[in-house]
Amino acid sequence: MSHLFKRALIALGLLAGSVQAAEEKPLWEIGAGVAAFSFPSYRGSDQTNNFLMPVPLFSYHGDFFKADRHGIRGSFFDSDRVDLTVSLALSPPADSNEIKARTGMPDLEGTFEIGPQMDLTFWRSENRARFVKLLLPVRAAFTVESSPKNIGWVFHPKLNMDITDLPGMPGWNLGLLAGPLFGDKRQNAYYYSVAPQYAMAGRPAYEATSGYGGMQYLVGLSKRFPKFWVGSFLRYDNLSGASFADSPLVKQKDYVAAGLVITWVFGESATRVLVDD
Repeated sequence: MSHLFKRALIALGLLAGSVQAAEEKPLWEIGAGVAAFSFPSYRGSDQTNNFLMPVPLFSYHGDFFKADRHGIRGSFFDSDRVDLTVSLALSPPADSNEIKARTGMPDLEGTFEIGPQMDLTFWRSENRARFVKLLLPVRAAFTVESSPKNIGWVFHPKLNMDITDLPGMPGWNLGLLAGPLFGDKRQNAYYYSVAPQYAMAGRPAYEATSGYGGMQYLVGLSKRFPKFWVGSFLRYDNLSGASFADSPLVKQKDYVAAGLVITWVFGESATRVLVDD
């Protein structure tokens, strides 16, 4: 998988957030667009990557399998207050030769994460246009390469509030998410450990441990027009108090990432289904 394609997938993942109230939508849609976004080489890096690239659009609203702005998932259990789904996540690769803090160290491969997620709905408005949920994903992480490696587990509970009836902004959807990250030793070590053979002046050997990995806050705004969709996000990360905060690879303990995507719909199914996320 090329670095460009993996980063395009990341852009789509970062723009997840806002949803719409229950309405009829095509069973599937396909299209393409362009994304512009900015984020650090890895969480804690003081170097920023800026990208402008094409991105695919695919949505599917089946009874079990779903693919939309919330990601690709399967729904095993669904009630009015509790959802049990499959959670997926991706992270981009990073070339260590382009990152001063990691010079001479192995590259960071792109990663793929998968695991169960339980969503608990605390509150929902009568018209279902607003809700507050607690999202509880637990995912195993693997490198994306010819011989994938298991690099541990990630737990990322998030409080999610969506508003799809913004006053004076018909059709616009606002999503707010906030929550801590936790990783086991293998997960944190993949990004923040420095093996003795890679130690040098200003970069002492370091062994990361499991535990708290900082906080993330995200706000997303999107709108679906008849033939295209536009979405944007702003994310703030803070690594203060993280179990690996003392790693010599952590050069910046807080940062802001942002992105904008515009996609055009080229085709859709004639079959319509009721979508209520």
